[in-house]
Amino acid sequence: MKPDATPLKRGIPRKLPARCAQWLMPLLLSVLMTCVVSMISTLRSAGLHPHLGWLWLSAWGLSWLIAFPTLLVMLPLVRRLTAWMVESPRS
Repeated sequence: MKPDATPLKRGIPRKLPARCAQWLMPLLLSVLMTCVVSMISTLRSAGLHPHLGWLWLSAWGLSWLIAFPTLLVMLPLVRRLTAWMVESPRS
């Protein structure tokens, strides 16, 4: 049996292949950031509205639809800018 085809060990699911990191990191980052920012923005504009949950979810959905593709496009540029601004570790 291949190492990546092993059954679950102690309830821990298998990890995704490393190639998925280039999509998974921006996905998780966009979900978390848009969730927080849209909640703050919705609370600031609507206050404690009776339909706050619906207002927030609609604001979050729209912001995530924009944020995720933007992160995918901008992440290589941000990585290059970061490398330009930060000293490389010495071997």
